[in-house]
Amino acid sequence: MDYIVLDLEWNQSPNGKEDSVEHLPFEIIEIGAVKLDEAFRQKGEFHRLIRPQVYRQLHFKISEVTHMDMGELKHRGKNFKQVMREFLDWCGTEYCFCTWGSMDLTELQRNMDYFKVPIPFPRPLLYYDVQKLYCMEYGDGKNKPSLDQAVQERGIRQERPFHRALSDAFYTGRVLAVMDFEQVRPYISVDYFRLPRSREEEVSLRFPDYAKYVSRPFENREEAMKDKTVNDMVCPYCNRMLRKKVRWFPYGQRFCYGLAACPEHGLMRGKLRIKKAEYGGTYVVKTIKSATEEEADMIMQRKEEGRRRRSVRNHTRKQKGKS
Repeated sequence: MDYIVLDLEWNQSPNGKEDSVEHLPFEIIEIGAVKLDEAFRQKGEFHRLIRPQVYRQLHFKISEVTHMDMGELKHRGKNFKQVMREFLDWCGTEYCFCTWGSMDLTELQRNMDYFKVPIPFPRPLLYYDVQKLYCMEYGDGKNKPSLDQAVQERGIRQERPFHRALSDAFYTGRVLAVMDFEQVRPYISVDYFRLPRSREEEVSLRFPDYAKYVSRPFENREEAMKDKTVNDMVCPYCNRMLRKKVRWFPYGQRFCYGLAACPEHGLMRGKLRIKKAEYGGTYVVKTIKSATEEEADMIMQRKEEGRRRRSVRNHTRKQKGKS
C-alpha cells in the first residue's frame, strides 16, 4: 500500500462570506501530492494548477501567502474535472491519504461534489492527519504546530518554499518519514464530509486509549439526543455498557458532556460534538476516554455552571416578558 501525502491551495470570495457560493466556500486552485511507499520513501510527485471557475478574483490573503496570481492560474491552470481524473489515476488503487490538518480531504470532496466529479473514496474515508500525529508524538497532544515549525524542530533541510501545494506535501512526507510511525499508527482520522447514510454505516472506532463514534445525520439536535446509540456510554477497553454517574448535559451550543464508571476500568468521561451536516441536519461525534478524579470534578463543575447559566437566561426572559 502507498501513502498519498496531499496538500491543497484554495481561493475564496474576495468580498467575504456574504458573497460565498453555497457549498463551495473554498475553490481549489492547486493540488500537490507525493507518493510514499510503506517505508515512507518517496516514489512519485503530482502537481497541477487549476483554472478558477467560481472565484475569478484572487483573495488578497491567498495571493500574499502563495505568491500566485490570477494570470498564472488562467494561463497554466487546467479544468478541475480533468485534474481530478489525472490525480485519481496517479494515486492508483491501494493507498491511504495523509494530510497536514483535517481540512484538505473535506475541501477536495466538496469541490468534487460541486463540480459533479464522482467520489470514489471509501465510506468512511479514513486517513492520517500528520499534524495530529506529530503533536501526539512530540507535543502535548493539544497545541498543534505549523508545518514549517515541525520541519524546523526535526532538523529537516528546507529545500523548497512553504505555502505551495507540492512543497507542503513534500515537507509533510519528510516529517512523516522521521517520525516513529508505529507509535501513532493506530490513531487514524475520519473525514466527515460524507456521513453514514444509515445506522448500519455509523462509524465506531477503538483506539488504544479512547473510542470514537460518528452518527448518521438527524433532523436536528433534539432528535439526535433521543437516539439510544448516541446516548450510550461504552467502555473503550472492555466494551461494557456503562452506568452514567452524570447524564449527558449541554455545555454551549456545540458540546455535551457526561460521566460514567466501568467496574473494571474506572471513571470514563464522554464528550459529544454536535455538528451541522453539509446538506442539512445534525450529526454527532462521540468520544469516550478514561477520566481522572480531577477531570470528573471538572465535568460536574461544568454541569453546575451550565445550570446556573440557564437559570439566569430563563430569569432574564421572564423579566423581559413582564416589561
